[in-house]
Amino acid sequence: MIDIRDRTDIELLVHTFYQKAIIDEHIGFIFTEIAELDLEAHVPIIIDFWESVLFHTGVYRRNTMQIHLHLNQKIPLQKSHFERWLALFHTTVDELFTGAKANLAKERSLSIATMMQIKIA
Repeated sequence: MIDIRDRTDIELLVHTFYQKAIIDEHIGFIFTEIAELDLEAHVPIIIDFWESVLFHTGVYRRNTMQIHLHLNQKIPLQKSHFERWLALFHTTVDELFTGAKANLAKERSLSIATMMQIKIA
């Protein structure tokens, strides 16, 4: 396996993650019924996000926290939701990649989930 090297690798990661997340019995409904995600529109935004996080490109310019606060108004996001999101994300990273950037993606995802839980609470 290789490390996450560029946007193409991030695209693979994000697409693979969402294939799992939207059908997950614990959190899938949040994406499909509550957020009513248009994956075709949403996935490129998330790819921008992770490209900015991992490679400091600055292509992502939205307020991630505000988006999730709004989502939390529709349905209270629980610790178990974040834990499942993290488990799926980390599993997907581990299935596809190994190396420093892969580890950074997992570290940052944990930091992001932790900060969101603190701010939502």
